[in-house]
Amino acid sequence: MENNSALNKHIKESSLFKRRAIAALIVAFIFSGLLLIRLTYLQVFQHQFYSTLSRQNLLSIIPVGPSRGLIYDRNGILLAKNMPVYSLDIIPEKIKKIPDTIQALQKYVSINDDDIKQFNRIRNQYRQFEPIPLKMKLGEAEIARFYVNQHLFPGVIIQARETRFYPMKDLISEVVGYVGRINQNDLLTLDNNNYDASDDIGKNGIEKYYEKDLHGVVGSEQAEINATGHVVRILKRIPPQAGKNVYLTIDSRLQAKAHELLANENGSVVIMQPNNGEVLALVSHPSFDPNLFVRGISQTDYQNLLKSPDHPLFNRVTQGQFPAASTVKPFIALSALNDGVINTNYRIFDPGWFQLPNVQHIYHDWKRWGHGWVNISRAIEVSCDTFFWTLSSQMGIEQLSDDLMQFGFGQKTNIDLPNEQLGLVPTPEWKRKAQAARWFTGDTILTGIGQGFMLATPIQLAQATAVLANQGKSYVPHLLLKTVDENGGAQYTQPLLNPALHFNPNAWQVVSEAMQAVINSREGTAHYFGIHAGYTIAGKTGTAQVYGHNRDEDNDNLNLPKQLRNNHLFIAFAPVENPQVVIAIVIEHSAKADKIAGQLINYYFELNHHD
Repeated sequence: MENNSALNKHIKESSLFKRRAIAALIVAFIFSGLLLIRLTYLQVFQHQFYSTLSRQNLLSIIPVGPSRGLIYDRNGILLAKNMPVYSLDIIPEKIKKIPDTIQALQKYVSINDDDIKQFNRIRNQYRQFEPIPLKMKLGEAEIARFYVNQHLFPGVIIQARETRFYPMKDLISEVVGYVGRINQNDLLTLDNNNYDASDDIGKNGIEKYYEKDLHGVVGSEQAEINATGHVVRILKRIPPQAGKNVYLTIDSRLQAKAHELLANENGSVVIMQPNNGEVLALVSHPSFDPNLFVRGISQTDYQNLLKSPDHPLFNRVTQGQFPAASTVKPFIALSALNDGVINTNYRIFDPGWFQLPNVQHIYHDWKRWGHGWVNISRAIEVSCDTFFWTLSSQMGIEQLSDDLMQFGFGQKTNIDLPNEQLGLVPTPEWKRKAQAARWFTGDTILTGIGQGFMLATPIQLAQATAVLANQGKSYVPHLLLKTVDENGGAQYTQPLLNPALHFNPNAWQVVSEAMQAVINSREGTAHYFGIHAGYTIAGKTGTAQVYGHNRDEDNDNLNLPKQLRNNHLFIAFAPVENPQVVIAIVIEHSAKADKIAGQLINYYFELNHHD
């Protein structure tokens, strides 16, 4: 019995093993069949697809952008630098519904309407496979939240970038300018081999004028790219050439001081060295923070700047065209003396008014009761309008305009900033073309006191004053001191000399002494220049009418709304015997030009003494 029981048990176990072996064999055949079917499907039906992916695992040339050159002032103070930031970028070709992706991203990253508007605005400037920045300057918490959830967002990446930063903000923007994203118009004029749609480019100021030096030369990487678009390995690398560092002639201490002294006033200041044309300060006040523009200014901020009554985006120094007023009188006097129109003995009696022959209109001097007997020296000292009305009527507009233009009025100074304006020295031909009207002698005498149609930019006033300071010799105003490449090689700017003017030395002497009396004399018009111990100075004031009223300096129209009050101008050079500095100031609707000039020139000599 026991043997039968053992036999039956063995038979059952053998049967169970066979069934299991057959089942395993069947399963193996099924899986083998499935693998064979899948292999056949991939090899036959998906051959084209995977062959394409395989071919994409090829070599690719990836451009490597250069670091933008830095900008310094003459003392090595940094004015524009590069800062590393992390940006959230979208690759359009990898995302089906970008708006839905952006909405989902807002759960993890702070993305506002301005970010979205900026993204949509620049999107057409990129190719579909290029990362487009959606949000710049991600915080550490935002980066962490995104990386935890990155698997939810194929086609969204975080990239390290360089962005421009201007430490002095609005104190230097009129000089340095700012960078911004390349637009379609920029791409039409740039070397496409050296720029990419994701690059920044200078949009204004030094950043724009010296774009070629600051940008550098793009490098490249020869990379093996897999089917998913990721870099497998770098086979060869040609490093980029960093942009040159630019050193400016600007002394940022003087620049900041001028902004400080202008305070709540609107105006412009130019301080330069007459012996080489180096501009030490170039101030248009009020100004703006250029950092707003670096990654695309918001529509709200841009509209606020555009609509501001103070016009902060307008560079008053190179683009502002103002009546030169009485600042032209020394130039007219010098020419009249040199050409023999008058001499130092010539004088007139000023009753406080002037009338042309056979004309009923009476022109009133700024001093209603007049200045009495006036010669050329006293006419400059007290700024006698009646004297210069008489003189300009004798000279005539042809001689007057020629004399003013030889000092640089009515033409560009060619300073190294974009969008410089010409100003205007009016002539009968200009009036005929511009206004379809004939020229009158009244137009001539108004030109003779820097009013009427005549306009000048502050940089032109500074350049003309440099001609006076150097007795006929002057240099092209410039802001570039030197460039330094990545190897430390420096290239210095060579000052460009303008054609020299040759005048009678006695004429120079008379005008120079009269301009010194403007500041030193009890009757001089620069009442508020202040103490100037340790140096001699020659200057000239100017008062330009904004509204048709009495120009009496004792009233200075304080009863009028500020926007209707006179503009005040001041030009000067010092020391007289060996000029080191020239200044030109235009203050809009306020009589502080000579006072601010005095403080700035004193500060200049204080810095120069300590240096």
